[in-house]
This record gives sequence, C-alpha cells and structure tokens, in this order.
Amino acid sequence: MCDHSACSHQQTVTSVQQTLDELDFERGIWTAVLDNDESRVRALLSKGTCVDTRDNAGYTALHYAVRKGNINMCKLLLSAGASVNAVTKAGQATPLHRAAMAGHVDIVMTLLKSGADPLAKDAEGRTAADRALESQHNDVFELLKLQ
Repeated sequence: MCDHSACSHQQTVTSVQQTLDELDFERGIWTAVLDNDESRVRALLSKGTCVDTRDNAGYTALHYAVRKGNINMCKLLLSAGASVNAVTKAGQATPLHRAAMAGHVDIVMTLLKSGADPLAKDAEGRTAADRALESQHNDVFELLKLQ
C-alpha cells in the first residue's frame, strides 16, 4: 500500500489539482471581471453562476472589479446581488477596504450607497478609512471618516 512518503503520487495529485483550480479560475466569473468583459459576466450570471462565488483566496468578483477600478462592473455585480461586505479568507478585507486602499473614490461612494460597512475591520483590525490613510488617499479618508 502506498503511503505517499516515497512516491511522487501526492505531487502529481497536487499538480493536477492546481491545474484544475487554475482552469476553474480562468473559466469563472473572476477572469471575466478582470478582463472587463461585461457581456461574459452577464452570460455567466444568466446561466446561474453565483455572483458571490469565491476563488481559493476568498475573493469575490466584486473584490476583483474594485481592484480593477471598474465602476460599471461594480454596479453590474451589485445589481446582481453581490455581497457588499464579503471578506477575503486571510486578510478579511471587504471590497470597501480594497477600494479605499486603491483610492477609488467613485467606487467607495457606490459601495457605501449599497450598504458597505465603513466600520468593518480586516484581519489587522483596520477599517477602510485606516487603509485609505495608510495608502495616502486623503480624499477617500475624508469621505470615510464622515461615515
């Protein structure tokens, strides 16, 4: 019986799993968002893809749209029911944290209007306002501190 300590079987399984994970990501909603492909996102959603499907790191499509700074994609995902307060696995970052770090004022405002929690803390105990200040996005900081 193989215990995998002296064979390459476990490495092969891991390699195959990594390849399947990469393929899943490429075919998923996340890549369509990163490619700014609104028609593909709409098609995936109409076929039943969950708007809050997470990748291996816990990022949702909305996290990726925020990262890209694509306000139209953010609005599309929010209108499809995306969770505005979804958190990533390791960092516990919300889309608002990501928008604040990137200095995307328009996206910050959109997320707030959609119910984003400005007091949510990430894994390091920081709010979106804290992240904006650390990233020297004073306009975003000023907006968030009023919340």
